[in-house]
Order: sequence, then C-alpha cells, then structure tokens
Amino acid sequence: MKKILTAAAMALSMAALPAWAADPVKLQLKWVTQAQFAGYYVAADKGFYEEEGLDVTILPGGPDIAPEQVIAGGGADVIVDWMPAALAARERGLALVNIAQPFKRSGMMLTCWKDTGISKPEDLANHTLGVWFFGNEYPFLSWMSQLGISTDGKSENGVEVLKQGFNVDPLLQRQADCISTMTYNEYWQVIDAGVSPDDLITFKYEDYGVATLEDGLYVLEENLEDPAFVDKMVRFVRASMKGWKWAEENPDEAAMIVLDNDQTGAQTEKHQKRMMGEIAKLTSGSDGTLDPADYERTVRILLAGGSDPVITKEPQGAWTHAITDKALK
Repeated sequence: MKKILTAAAMALSMAALPAWAADPVKLQLKWVTQAQFAGYYVAADKGFYEEEGLDVTILPGGPDIAPEQVIAGGGADVIVDWMPAALAARERGLALVNIAQPFKRSGMMLTCWKDTGISKPEDLANHTLGVWFFGNEYPFLSWMSQLGISTDGKSENGVEVLKQGFNVDPLLQRQADCISTMTYNEYWQVIDAGVSPDDLITFKYEDYGVATLEDGLYVLEENLEDPAFVDKMVRFVRASMKGWKWAEENPDEAAMIVLDNDQTGAQTEKHQKRMMGEIAKLTSGSDGTLDPADYERTVRILLAGGSDPVITKEPQGAWTHAITDKALK
C-alpha cells in the first residue's frame, strides 16, 4: 500500500509540473503551399518536429511575399530561398547564410513555342521572353549575359523581357514566345491547358550549365552567434531532412499531406502528385549538406554578368556546414 501511495504521490507531483514548451520556429516559404515544400509539411504531419522539441509554424509565400524581407523584419527565423536572391540580398547588406541545401538540382527552364523558330539558346535573340522577378530573374539575366544577348529591350539582337506574373498566360495568349517555367509546376500547367509537348521546346538551366541553387534554408548571420538558436536550427534541419527523405520514398502520400495543408483549396490531387514526383528528382542525392562545388558554380554564374552582374564580388561567409555537421552526423 505504501508503494502504491508513493507512486500516486509522484504522479500527482509530476502532473503539477509545467510541461516543457516546445521551441517555436517560424519557416517562411518561397511560394504557396505545394509539393515544392513537401518535406516541411511531412515533418510537421509525421511528428518529426515534435520529436525534436520544436513547434514549427510554416508560413506560405506568394507573389507579393519576398522571404528576404520577411526575415529582415523579424517575421521568420528561417526562410526557403533561391541562392541568387539570397546572395544579392547579402551584398545589399542583409547577411543571409545558407545553413542547409535540400535541393541538389534546379528545376528552372524556359518553355517556348516551337513554331517561333527557336531551336537553341542563341535563337532567343529578337524574341519576347517572360521572366519572373522578385529575385527570380537573376539566373536568367546571367544566362543572357553569357550568351551576349542584351535584355534592355533596345539593343539590336536583344530580347524583349516581359515581366511575367506567376502563371502561364503570356505563352498561351502569345504575348511571349517563351516563358519561365519550373519542371514541376508551370510546364505542366501549359500541358494541362491543352498544348501538346510536340508544340514546345524547353531549355533546362541545368542542361546549359547555368543552373543556380534553389530552395536552400537561410538564416540571419547574427543569429548564428546564439548557441540556443544554433541548437534549434540543428534540430530543425534534422527533422526537415527526415521529412524530405520520407517524401521522396512516399511521393503520393506526401502530396496528400500537402493538400491537407492547402488552405486555399486551389491545389489538385493530380497536380500535386505529379509535382511531388518531379520534386523528388531535385532533392534526390542530397542529405541537406551544401556541396561547395555547387555553391562555387552558382557564384561564378552570378558574377559573370558583364556590365550588370547579379553580385559584384565574391561573397564571404554566405554559407556554413555548422548546422548540417551536427544535424546529420
């Protein structure tokens, strides 16, 4: 009886203690809720963040949301961003640091009407091209500079740049001969609109050696001086990569988890499952550790902008293995 009473007293004592609060983390996505970010939604859904003592809030992006501005204003602890935009922001004074790189390959490409006579990148001159801005234009501008094709809209044998919204209407309505697309998203929107793949020609940035790193995880450099923040990011990256590998191995289920988190109701099962299949090709082979060779290639491309480079000098301190070395060992 004494043992029973002692156990009961201990249980009551434990119940009276406050529960340990999970450490909050705010993650700002680069775009809306979709399979492009499946790893994070899976990590939340499967309890991987909870297992690491984290309470993660995933903030969807959109056409008017720049992750760099969000983190600069204190609205996020960590952001998903493309390296060109992150390095450009760093040169302007916002000290972003890449702490992990879940995406090994780029999904960016130009999709063009074949009947315009475009068959190779050099043929892009004297055509109207749809280009995303808000930081997404940097790889394109570097590529055109390397080809010697002006983008000012005035030079002979240059291109007319159409500031493209985040849809495929400029191509469908023949306002542009080519538009920016991702292998996992906009290209399939064109196909779903009834266009035959035989009527199109695509130029993948990866195939032409001008691909830059996409969808890395970035934090403010000053925060990495705080051991508590570093520990939180170690746990965040570890759980996130567990989510990404689960999503790769279970793409259809991962797509359904994304759909469950889509508050807009705009996404469809067909599109998200197809997108997840394409996304898995981009994350495959990455354990989250940034490959220095991929970083150096990105920097080299961004510096090769002639009179208008994306960045003007070699960045210093723009990435670290400090987080992944601890998270993934």
